[in-house]
Amino acid sequence: MARAMFEYTKTILEKVSFNPILFCKELQKAVDRLLPFEIVELEIWIKQLVLQNPELQTCVPLLKE
Repeated sequence: MARAMFEYTKTILEKVSFNPILFCKELQKAVDRLLPFEIVELEIWIKQLVLQNPELQTCVPLLKE
């Protein structure tokens, strides 16, 4: 079940990646919900996404909280 939440989170983040404000909000929700090891995986995935969408870089610090 937890894995499903991780995949769902990635799907949502992909869909809102056009808007940095929405992306930051959804990323904050993800950090609140996911397990610590999933946040590490999400950070790796987001770094790849940021390469395609540099404007999302402002949201990356949310992963460190």
